[in-house]
Amino acid sequence: MDCSQNIVLENSRVRLRPLEATDFEALKLIAFDPEIWQFTITRADDVLSLAAYMAAAEQARQAGQRYPFVIIDRGSGRLAGSTSYYHIDPDNQKLSIGYTWLGAEFQRTGLNRAAKHLLLGYAFDQLGCERVELETDSRNHKSQTAMRRMGATEEGTLRSHRFGQDNYRRDTVIFSILRPEWHELRRTTFAEYNV
Repeated sequence: MDCSQNIVLENSRVRLRPLEATDFEALKLIAFDPEIWQFTITRADDVLSLAAYMAAAEQARQAGQRYPFVIIDRGSGRLAGSTSYYHIDPDNQKLSIGYTWLGAEFQRTGLNRAAKHLLLGYAFDQLGCERVELETDSRNHKSQTAMRRMGATEEGTLRSHRFGQDNYRRDTVIFSILRPEWHELRRTTFAEYNV
């Protein structure tokens, strides 16, 4: 994946475009809610941590390790959050989708599912992936439920997998979607976004 490309993805609900430094002001209107960051590796719920989060995302993009997007709600035209491709591994035809967060008012509205539809479609259809992974903190039951509802398969838990906030070693639950599964999910679970 060429992380220098300007990738814009859009369906009836959501538009994804690359995260830019100029998005800071719009993102701070929704990011400064500690609840959003409860189970994440890093926080972005104040000016300094949001600036650090955005700088780290841009550095990882320049290094070809991550492709961060902003999530735009097409109904209101407002920035709703962010998501990324990461662990990009073209040799093994796989990547991960994560670093996903939405402002509280955009949660449980279908916006996340619409964004995942775009990301999965691009990963399988344009990037030639055979596998897409999603991971979450084992304590984040809401995220795990959302992953199951979108048809991802729970593969297991990596114990004491990585450091989270405050040097807490989290257990990580791994989910995946494989190319043959995506073709069926596109027709069923994500049918409303197919155009």
